[in-house]
Amino acid sequence: MGRRTAWWGAVCRFGALRAAVVTALVCGTAVALPGRPAVAADAPSPYAFAPDARSVASATGAADAARLEAGRTYKSSLPVTGDTYYRLDLDATSNAYVSATAIPPADAEVSSSDGLRISVRDADGGSCSFRTETFAGGSLSSHAITAVGMREISADRPRCAKAGTYSVVVERVGTTAPGDVTWDLELSTFLEPPLKRTGATTAPEAWNSDAPRPVTDKPERRSGGAGFASAVPVGQGAWRSDLTPGQTLYYKVPVGWGQQVHATAELAGGAGDSRIAVGALELSLHSPVRASLDEDSLNYRGKPITAALEPLPPVRYENRYGATDRVKDMRFAGSYYLVVHLAAHVAERFGDGPYTVTLRVRLSGSDRTGPGYAGQFVPQGVFAPVVGAPGGLLPGGGDGGGGGGGPEDDTAMTVLAVSGIGGGTVVLVVLGVWTVVGRRRARAQIWASAQKPAA
Repeated sequence: MGRRTAWWGAVCRFGALRAAVVTALVCGTAVALPGRPAVAADAPSPYAFAPDARSVASATGAADAARLEAGRTYKSSLPVTGDTYYRLDLDATSNAYVSATAIPPADAEVSSSDGLRISVRDADGGSCSFRTETFAGGSLSSHAITAVGMREISADRPRCAKAGTYSVVVERVGTTAPGDVTWDLELSTFLEPPLKRTGATTAPEAWNSDAPRPVTDKPERRSGGAGFASAVPVGQGAWRSDLTPGQTLYYKVPVGWGQQVHATAELAGGAGDSRIAVGALELSLHSPVRASLDEDSLNYRGKPITAALEPLPPVRYENRYGATDRVKDMRFAGSYYLVVHLAAHVAERFGDGPYTVTLRVRLSGSDRTGPGYAGQFVPQGVFAPVVGAPGGLLPGGGDGGGGGGGPEDDTAMTVLAVSGIGGGTVVLVVLGVWTVVGRRRARAQIWASAQKPAA
């Protein structure tokens, strides 16, 4: 009876997983078909909230703050002035992260000092962290901007290592002007489990900071998503899309433990003259919890330009002990987000477009086994990629240390993540791989059940 139950459980799980793969492939094909622009040329898409985002009201104080559940995404609003409060109920072992993405109206005027600040506070109002992000250094064109707060278990802040209720406080920064309006706000929450065993507590001092050789692959057409939740997966290679002024595209790149991600964005040229669009092209990189890691912004004169990210260290757990935020935030393996924005005022100087942008992505470094976590990330879908598949990794539900899958899993998920998610041939290949995986898993579970002594 035990063997039969184990077999049917494996079959049911495989069937559900195969259905999920079919759905993902069909949907992926729809967004990745060549020649399908992300938006109409004359109407850039606004930021796309997660489809399962729950609406939650902002509060003006901790007493009335709405509770944010781990692993959930919420839609709220950010007023022109004043703090907005939300609540987190946390244990005494997990690190917690909250991303706040503010979305000004498409026609809003923003300055270099405008942005948002997020902080996490304990029950007594003491600060556990705060982070401010502004439009300084980037395009002064209205687009989504993200800041991340965290409650980190650390000996430096023992009051923030206790179980209990914490406040997430979000506010706008910069100067207000007549006519300013409330911004939309997307909030996402993440939990990182503790390690099974404590390791090194210093960040690696030496890593390869040389710029890699450029990717010279022929670009494949791949329109990006309109938000973090709809970010389109890409791997190493060249990916081409059309952008209209004011539009932002989101891509996600699976980066494994020990790997570095490098990226450039090329804006094609047109009729160059004496005109100039300041901060026309912006390329930025975000961590799995959406923390801003690096960005580059370039002026446009109608001639080809290339925005490039500065080299960042390989992904390692110990990076969290580094001296700068850009090093500290390279602490997870999982989905890293590349965001490309074309400033709205490009249309005033060079026309409505669309404009061709080519994203070139390179992953360097060898895959490593990550640290052993005593639990699961929440949510699992953006963390802990399965390690071992050459040329591509897909975030999955492992324990961060290479668990959760074997070589067969790596093969199937690599095909799904970075092969192009194209036509019917890919569908058949992936389903064939999953069939083999499912049968092997079922046999393995039957064998494991047979080895257990009868009750």
